[in-house]
Amino acid sequence: MDRLSGAPVSWGVCEVPGWGVELPPDRVLREMREVGLRATELGADGYLPSEPDALRKLVTETHGLQMIGGFVPLVVHEPTQSAATIEAVHRAATLMSGAGGTVFVSAAVTSWDWEPRRRIDHDGWRHAMDMFATIDEIVGEYGMVQALHPHLGTIIESADEVRRVLDGSDVGWTLDMGHLMIGGVDPLQFASDALARIRHVHLKDVDLSLAGGVRSGRESIMAGVQAGMFTSLGLGDVPVAETIRFLEASGYDQWYVLEQDAAITGPVPLIGSGPILDVRTSIEFLRTIDADLGEPPAGRCPDSSVDDRIMEYPTGGEENA
Repeated sequence: MDRLSGAPVSWGVCEVPGWGVELPPDRVLREMREVGLRATELGADGYLPSEPDALRKLVTETHGLQMIGGFVPLVVHEPTQSAATIEAVHRAATLMSGAGGTVFVSAAVTSWDWEPRRRIDHDGWRHAMDMFATIDEIVGEYGMVQALHPHLGTIIESADEVRRVLDGSDVGWTLDMGHLMIGGVDPLQFASDALARIRHVHLKDVDLSLAGGVRSGRESIMAGVQAGMFTSLGLGDVPVAETIRFLEASGYDQWYVLEQDAAITGPVPLIGSGPILDVRTSIEFLRTIDADLGEPPAGRCPDSSVDDRIMEYPTGGEENA
């Protein structure tokens, strides 16, 4: 629990137009501290101050939270976008590291405007692998570490794409339990397979019965979130407790970020109500997890009951869309 942090998106804060009501930063940061979180990610671009000293003052001096870094969408597969990507990396690393952040959570978007997923050819994948190495070098200059985030709507969403990057580069990872699960990857199996490369963990639970439309492309991520696709921890289909126990028993000693995408679609909730109630439910679930285990299991075959709930995802190697 002393390594548990938060993210503004758990309070419904997202830059996507039409996402929902956006609560003010002072309220969100105050409620993070109130429920016992120790740190926060940066959150949506422009939500918190975009100048390092102002960011540190608000987060750390005013609200007593540590700034640990944050999510940065980047175009890594297009050679024509290399200069813009490198510039974006420097800009984000300057802000986050200047306020105390150490974790650079990269996401491989199709375009700067988050255009729909499309096929990435062999040359595109090769360039992406080279860019991950470049990003590692750049963020290292700022005292940060890159943690690649598999994410819905990016070029690294499905099991095939996750495996391609695991095999084709040595980049570190963000283990996002929810996005992995929806993409067809059991997060517990991923933890076992990629343990040495996990730099960061996002805690997220999913009701898979509400995720089908998002996976197939019939619905947007926003629509899935507004429908309640991401549940409080312990109420969905993700093996959250088992994955945390495995990580702790295996020596993982970095941050866990409570990052459950939420959306406020009604009026501004009264103080003491709204997203904070779901956050409290998740924290109470986490308190029930006994992480004081002995030796980690030597290996683990995904539980069939979990696999049966993961819908089959179309594959096709480098041509997978």
